[in-house]
Amino acid sequence: MATTKPGERKLQILQTLAAMLENPKGEKITTAALAAKIEVSEAALYRHFASKAQMFEGLIEFIESSVFGLINQISQQHEDGLMQAQAIALMLLNFSERNPGMTKVMIGDALVNEDERLQMRMNQFVERMELAFKQALRLAVTQGNVAENEVGSRANMLSSFIVGRWHRYAKTGFKHSPTEHSAMQIALLLR
Repeated sequence: MATTKPGERKLQILQTLAAMLENPKGEKITTAALAAKIEVSEAALYRHFASKAQMFEGLIEFIESSVFGLINQISQQHEDGLMQAQAIALMLLNFSERNPGMTKVMIGDALVNEDERLQMRMNQFVERMELAFKQALRLAVTQGNVAENEVGSRANMLSSFIVGRWHRYAKTGFKHSPTEHSAMQIALLLR
């Protein structure tokens, strides 16, 4: 039996949890089922995470660091505020499409019956996402492309569109791509 390096088992647990969340039937994930999938004991899971909530926190940390790292890159790459907003929206939809299990975490489905602070953290994630849209749109105001009084409404509309697309993707068992026709729809939202 090959030994795993420190941190590898923890990553394996999180990857397996994310993969289990990709099941369209959405069955409740237990630590027993997770341990069986990895072929370790439940006790082995708890050597790496104090609770199942901590496992979900690990997934949330991955989502946050990935998404907000990409938003920072987009902000640095695009000087045009509307282009920033469009690129952020497309990235958020692409992230969902590439990470279906994470989509269930982002919309809160995977967090039902878990510690309520996890859902609160995902609510904050959506608020931070909307703030990123506001920052891009404020830049567009200085460039004469958006009226000042539209920033909040447009940012909220973009965030609602993204979350709605995530929901549709998850609720259809990952059959309806969140990116389908999205470029045209985002362009319409940013007119």
